[in-house]
Amino acid sequence: MAQIYISLGTNIEREHYLQKGLNALAAVFKELTLSSLYESEPIGFVGNAFYNMVIGANTVLSVNDVAKILREIEFAHGRLVNAKKFSPRTLDLDLLLYDDLVLSQPAQIPRDEITKNAFVLWPLAEIAPHLKHPILQQSYQQLWQNYDQTSQQLTKKTLNWSQ
Repeated sequence: MAQIYISLGTNIEREHYLQKGLNALAAVFKELTLSSLYESEPIGFVGNAFYNMVIGANTVLSVNDVAKILREIEFAHGRLVNAKKFSPRTLDLDLLLYDDLVLSQPAQIPRDEITKNAFVLWPLAEIAPHLKHPILQQSYQQLWQNYDQTSQQLTKKTLNWSQ
């Protein structure tokens, strides 16, 4: 059984797509570990603020199958096939970690944005503080403590979802 971590982001009809995304993930992975919900400004473009969080789960699915399922969930919930990297999103699901694998295909794992974006690192450090980054060999708690926490503003929001 593999331990996976997924980032979820939405800045279009945020409450609606947050609920839909969590429901879809729970249907596939059953028991989820949820970080707090955070609001953050978009990076790389001007637009509505995002809701972001990180979800942990266990799976017997292969890394390829998980990556495929995440894309299918995005497309089923309004994600455009030709969406630009820095653009508004109904639902953005990224596989951050799959056990301690280091891969470039079918997705970059560990995801580069873990150490670059507070909206990924803070919630990951919250639910997996002692887990070590497979390349840097530092815990996510250490990485968050060393991160410039003034570089990106995050606001904790109330998550209204129950499994």
